[in-house]
Amino acid sequence: MKVFETGEVETRPESLHDFFNALVWLAFPSTKARINALHAAEIPREGGRRGRLRDLLTIFDEGGAIVQCDDPALLGLLGARRWKELFWAHRQRVRERMRVLVIGHAVLEQSLEPWPGITCKAIVLRWNADPDRCAAAWLSALEPGASPRDLVPLPIYGYPGWHPGSESPDFYEDRRYFR
Repeated sequence: MKVFETGEVETRPESLHDFFNALVWLAFPSTKARINALHAAEIPREGGRRGRLRDLLTIFDEGGAIVQCDDPALLGLLGARRWKELFWAHRQRVRERMRVLVIGHAVLEQSLEPWPGITCKAIVLRWNADPDRCAAAWLSALEPGASPRDLVPLPIYGYPGWHPGSESPDFYEDRRYFR
């Protein structure tokens, strides 16, 4: 609520979490402002208990990503969670036709000590869309019953080149991370 009420983003000294949050505010101001405004609007309606919409907002804020892609085949594999086929069999097309922008500041912090299990919750936008403006619009269009299930899981270290293991097809066989 402090950001909504004052417009100030708290950045505690020595806090990498806050540092990454501030960077995301700089890169995606409309999206972050929309997340914040939706939280502020929802709090009085919840009666002290956070609902599904705020769960979605929190998950997206902390661990979100924007996937930009217009390739129906790649989007089909993403939606079906066919990770090895998406990230290995079609890795060149993924590199050329699927852009991933991590906006979750907790994921950015976790990336300092990467491990294959880091998973973002993503929204999908058109390839040529302005990611900040369109992500804010996506959030604005959420229905009252929206929940974290409206976000697409994305094991971010499966994206070709994001983790050294992603250079081997066996990497995608690890069911702990790619299920």
